[in-house]
Amino acid sequence: MILYPAIDLKDGNAVRLVHGDMDQTTVFNDDPAAQAKAFVAAGCEWLHLVDLNGAFAGEPVNAAPVEAILAACPVPAQLGGGIRDMATIERWLDKGLARVILGTVAVEDPDLVRAAAKAFPGQVAVGLDARNGRVATRGWAEETDIMVTDLARSFEDAGIAAIIYTDILRDGAMKGPNVDATADLARAVDIPVIASGGVSSMADLTALQATGVISGAISGRALYDGAIDLAAALETLKG
Repeated sequence: MILYPAIDLKDGNAVRLVHGDMDQTTVFNDDPAAQAKAFVAAGCEWLHLVDLNGAFAGEPVNAAPVEAILAACPVPAQLGGGIRDMATIERWLDKGLARVILGTVAVEDPDLVRAAAKAFPGQVAVGLDARNGRVATRGWAEETDIMVTDLARSFEDAGIAAIIYTDILRDGAMKGPNVDATADLARAVDIPVIASGGVSSMADLTALQATGVISGAISGRALYDGAIDLAAALETLKG
């Protein structure tokens, strides 16, 4: 199972939110590239980046820090937030991003997801963010009546690289991930599923790995707070 350190970007800083609330922000580093380099130095194989402003604006806002991270770090990075058209997808991949994460458009324009996955094999992931099992969009501000599992299954034949599943009520709250819901989703589809939201201890990571069906986990606040030692966690997950 791959551990993805998360760098959430707001106003050029590396931050964490609680429950996706832009008004509940903690700034952890005003130099996101330096933070990314620290994660790489600890041994991470991937980076998970989120343009929080972009998720609300519907277009990239924190391009400068993302580009700085890509220039500074040799490991692949995936990015979500405000990526809602083919031109933006192409632009980010051209800049060296390994994978784009499409969230809102997965609900509003699923044909774009399919076209992008076909045009860029292995480089398009879908971000499914849920509150009580229902998909939320536009920076989690809008809740739909669409069930996560139903939407995931609709992309089964699209060729997407991964699904990033976030339980919004767990995100940034240090209460542990929704292991059962994430594992149920992973069993429901053949697409690799990455857990996000609430991963706050080594026990959380081992519980996710023990399911045998979850391909990755994203953690942010716990790494910044020191609740998870990244180097030690990476070593444990390898073993």
